[in-house]
Amino acid sequence: MTASPAATPVKSALRTLDVIEFVVAHRQGVVAQEIAGALGIPVSSLSYLLTTLADRGYLVREGRRYLPGPGLERLRAGPGALPLADRVAPLVRALKGELNETASFMVQRGWEVEALVTEASDQALRYAVDPGTRRPLHALAAGKVILAALPVAERARYFAETTRAVFTPATHTSEADLTADIARIAVDGMAVAREEATVGIVGTAVPARIEGAFVGAFSVAIPAVRCDPALEMRAKQALLRAAAALA
Repeated sequence: MTASPAATPVKSALRTLDVIEFVVAHRQGVVAQEIAGALGIPVSSLSYLLTTLADRGYLVREGRRYLPGPGLERLRAGPGALPLADRVAPLVRALKGELNETASFMVQRGWEVEALVTEASDQALRYAVDPGTRRPLHALAAGKVILAALPVAERARYFAETTRAVFTPATHTSEADLTADIARIAVDGMAVAREEATVGIVGTAVPARIEGAFVGAFSVAIPAVRCDPALEMRAKQALLRAAAALA
């Protein structure tokens, strides 16, 4: 009787776990050649694996030696103990991986939206967002989602205190237009900003909640030239799945 595909071990996954367990067992640290020799992994393949594990914080490198990293402690922590950025980062990576479009998690900073976590598309034509980048609320899909989540009194203060810049011919700046956008978000459960912040870029965002409390917005930015209805629908579905996973 042959094993089903689901029961077949995945070699790359086993290799990753073997490396982590070997390093954890040698708290003084080990060099790549020791890992390769002990586990029978070619050094060329091992170097990529070690780099990835170090980039994700599961290992740390001190000189030539690899030691257990802080990422392993995050795996043990309950969700409530993790900072928001750590909780959303795997979901942002999954969005980028599924769509190969730039994905971000955005939070409110005053009357601006800030990219807390971002993963850039691998494609040559892409919209890059650096972590920490801030833009006015009114022009981005994520910003509109944040506006929609504000209490009525807070939203009234926003309109009274801000002068809203025009970034492109499509930018919505008036209170009437933005109020209409907010009404659509209430119906659709998401926001779409078509070339409002940057010419040639379509942004889509959904609200993110933890235990019912609004915490920010997941968003993707797609060049308009490839944002056809099929890709736009895939992006919306992926965003809704990310929000549901966080909630």
